[in-house]
Amino acid sequence: MKEKPCQQAAHSEPATATISPQPRHSGGRMASSTVPPACLSMRVTNMPQSGPAIAPAAGRPPLPLALLSPYIALVSAPDPLLVFDRRMLRQRRRRAAWAWQDHDFLKREIASRLVERLDDVRRTFSLALDLGCHGDELAEALASRASVERLVRTDLGFDFARRARGSAVVADEEALPFAAGHFDLVLSAMSLHWVNDLPGALIQIARLLRPDGLFLGAMMGGETLWQLRQALSAAESEIEGGLSPRVSPFAELRDAAGLLQRAGFALPVADSETIEVEYDNALALMKELGAMGESNLVVERRRAFARRATLLRAAELYAERFTQPSGRVAATFEVLFLHGWAPHASQPKPLKPGSAARRLADALGVPEHKTGVKVDRS
Repeated sequence: MKEKPCQQAAHSEPATATISPQPRHSGGRMASSTVPPACLSMRVTNMPQSGPAIAPAAGRPPLPLALLSPYIALVSAPDPLLVFDRRMLRQRRRRAAWAWQDHDFLKREIASRLVERLDDVRRTFSLALDLGCHGDELAEALASRASVERLVRTDLGFDFARRARGSAVVADEEALPFAAGHFDLVLSAMSLHWVNDLPGALIQIARLLRPDGLFLGAMMGGETLWQLRQALSAAESEIEGGLSPRVSPFAELRDAAGLLQRAGFALPVADSETIEVEYDNALALMKELGAMGESNLVVERRRAFARRATLLRAAELYAERFTQPSGRVAATFEVLFLHGWAPHASQPKPLKPGSAARRLADALGVPEHKTGVKVDRS
């Protein structure tokens, strides 16, 4: 089959640019007289090659980028791993720091419950790391205990880090700037649920720990704000005839222990607790979430302001479905607690199959039956 003068065989190669047949204009109706790139490739055989060039089609010379620049436009495909807008999170952390003392009740409660779990560990940690310090709630909870000798704080927001009453670093949980094997203990309360790559963040945390070091974390779970998610979905479907992500997704408890094991932690344990909070109405809840910097951060969220009618209808549905005997509405916060150790030879390990010294039947005081033998239970 013969090719026409201005035809070119189609071929697919991975690239970050696309070539359009016409250069972009700022407006107007003036027709462009520019020759399409497919035809240009037939006429520039004798032009000098200056700078980088586009890979040629079979049997044709390459074209310099300078010649093709009017036709090249970058294409930015969305990264499927980017669920949360971390840049927006940093901005919201900055704003939340201004009046954090008026909205820190949830972080303070979670930090208190996390430190209570540390009381079960009978040892002293010489150097600990607090990932996402906010208003220093973990440090305050640890102040009355002698289990931690020195605490280093980190936070994504500069305004929180500079308010810390001790050593503090502005750091991103997705790219921790510390050397491997540097800490005995890593704590994190109400911060890891905004990480895009949670398995990667846990792997980094495991790398920071010394052998037999401990990680204790608390993050929001999948049942968090299920009432608000339900009310917003019903209101938006009714008023606007469609749905959009209004409440951020969170990890499920059934996946948490597996993530710890995948990250290389020994003796991983995950459990959850539920915190019920009452508000005057759903609008007060939304305002509180915004003040804490915990409102929707999904990358694919709608960027326009929510319709007034949608929010008012959501508040009505919330009140109809979730009003408590006190006359206020309830909001649920599920907190996942993560517990894992850096591997060490002194830690207990499961026995190899077949190495048992006693039979299970002897321990239970029942007769033993071979596998595959039908037992008469009459």
